[in-house]
Amino acid sequence: MYAIICTGGKQYRVENGSVLKVEKLAVEEGATVKFDVLLIANEGEIKVGSPVVEGAYAEATVVKNGKGAKIDIFKYKAKKNERKRQGHRQPYTEVKIEKIVG
Repeated sequence: MYAIICTGGKQYRVENGSVLKVEKLAVEEGATVKFDVLLIANEGEIKVGSPVVEGAYAEATVVKNGKGAKIDIFKYKAKKNERKRQGHRQPYTEVKIEKIVG
């Protein structure tokens, strides 16, 4: 059994027990989060929502909140003495899917 959920403008294929990093959510570690389900598949039977499947959701527990690896941004214009260096670390929330209902 698997489902397609949408969070943070992205879609993820999840199963029971899967752990994934999603865009940062405003919840603490250990909290429970419910995601709307766009598609659910169970033993060859597929339900597709428009846009979500009615009464279906994926329940997840927040494992941790963190920041990703650092990305260095360097902009340079030749012969103009223009240089700009910048760094970025994208925040994320790691969740574990506990159950899929639907």
